[in-house]
Amino acid sequence: MIAEAEVRQLVDDLFEEEALVIGGLVAVRRLDDELVWRLMKSFDIIRSRFLQRIGNRDAHDNFAASQPDLTPHPAIEDFLLRVRRGQQ
Repeated sequence: MIAEAEVRQLVDDLFEEEALVIGGLVAVRRLDDELVWRLMKSFDIIRSRFLQRIGNRDAHDNFAASQPDLTPHPAIEDFLLRVRRGQQ
């Protein structure tokens, strides 16, 4: 049987990979800032719900620029920091 800590780490790893994919898209495509914030907030809520379900009761829950902006979107940076710190 897989330990709770391992399940939590798998969930965090999955969401981190998803955020990095979104970050890559944001880097090469112009996406509406509000859309990115909403998407990342939704990911955060989904992640928190899954973490709650595995035992944590305290969880809270136009295209292509000529050159890609490789600066990470603040919503993605914020989400990744939360994942990496193990925060809900």
